[in-house]
Amino acid sequence: MAEPLKNIYTEDFLRLFGERVQTAYSSFDTQGFIHQVMDESWNELELKARMRRISLTLGTFLPSRYEEALAVLFAIDEHCSGFPYLFFPDFVEVYGQGEEHWTLSMEALERFTRKSSAEFAVRPFLLREPERMMRQMTVWAGHPSEHVRRLASEGCRPRLPWGQALPIFKRNPAPVLAVLELLKADPSLYVRKSVANNLNDIAKDHPEAVIATAQRWKGTHPDTDWIVRHGCRTLIRKSSPEVMAMFGYAEETNGSPLVTEASFTADPAVLKLGDSCELSYGLQLREGDPVRVRIEYGIDFVKARGQVSRKLFLLSDKNVPGGTRLTGTRTHRFADLTTRRHYPGAHRIILLVNGQEAASTVVELQF
Repeated sequence: MAEPLKNIYTEDFLRLFGERVQTAYSSFDTQGFIHQVMDESWNELELKARMRRISLTLGTFLPSRYEEALAVLFAIDEHCSGFPYLFFPDFVEVYGQGEEHWTLSMEALERFTRKSSAEFAVRPFLLREPERMMRQMTVWAGHPSEHVRRLASEGCRPRLPWGQALPIFKRNPAPVLAVLELLKADPSLYVRKSVANNLNDIAKDHPEAVIATAQRWKGTHPDTDWIVRHGCRTLIRKSSPEVMAMFGYAEETNGSPLVTEASFTADPAVLKLGDSCELSYGLQLREGDPVRVRIEYGIDFVKARGQVSRKLFLLSDKNVPGGTRLTGTRTHRFADLTTRRHYPGAHRIILLVNGQEAASTVVELQF
C-alpha cells in the first residue's frame, strides 16, 4: 500500500527546513518549531491540516511583522520547491489577507506558485474580493511563467478538488471564462490541462455556457481543440446531443440505427462481495461511412435503501469503418472502495454506445 501523502512531513523534513530558515533568520528555534508542530495531536491530522499546522507555527517562530516573515521565506524559497512546500503559499493565505498586505501577498503568491502551487491559497482572496482578484488573475494569464499562467486558471476553478468551492463562480462563470479565453491556445500542456479541467468544472453547473464556448473555440487551433475535447468530457459522458454531434459521434441516420445487433453477458451472474465477473459484448454497426463510437458500460449500483445509482465505465472510444463488428471483454470486481460501498441485490449492467442503451444484463450480488 502506498505511503499516505501526509507522511512527507517527518521530523527530519521539518529539521532540514528549520536549518534552512536559520540561514536567513539566525534566531529561528528549530527544535521549538518541531516540538510545537508535532505535538500530541499531530498523528491525528490529515495532509491539509498538517500543512496548516506548519503555517500557523511559522507565524509564531518567524518575525511578527508579516513583511519581515515573508522576507525570510523569500530568502530560502529557491531551496524549497515541490509539493511538500505548499505551506509557503498557505502562510500567505493565513497571514496576508489584510488590505495593507495585498500587493505583497500577490507578489508572494506569484513567486511561491512557481515552486509548488498557490491554487488553494488564492481562493480566500477570491471569496473576499472576487472582482479585484480576477483582475489579478487576468494579469497572471499573461505572465511568462507557465506556473503563474496555470494559477490564473487553476485558482479560479469553481470545483477545485481539495480547495474551497467558489459559489460566486458556480452561479456566474462569466469572469472565469474571460480568463480562460486568454489561455485557450497556451503553449504549455500544464496550463492547457488546467483550462480543460476548469471548463469541465463549469460544465457541471452551466453546460450551455461550455457548449457555446466549445463551439466557438473548436477548430481555431490544435491546442485549443485538445482543451475543448477534455473540457467537454463530462458532457460527453452525459451524451449531450450538441456535444456528441460536435465530436462526430454517430447517431441514428434516416431511421437507421447505429447498432444493428448487440449482445452483452456477465459470467458469473451470481457473486459475493469481492468477487469478479467477466463482461463480454458484441456489436454490429450499420454499413456505410466510418463512424466514431464510444462504448461504455453502466452499473446501476444498489444503495442502502434499495434505490440505485448508475456509474459509467469506459470501454472504447475510437473511429471505425461502417459495418464493423466490435467485441470485447472487461473484468469488473465488486469490492468496496473508499468511494463506493456495495449492497446485496440485483445490479443491472447496461451496454451503452454513444450514450444509447444497446443491451443489458443483470448480476446478483449476495452477502
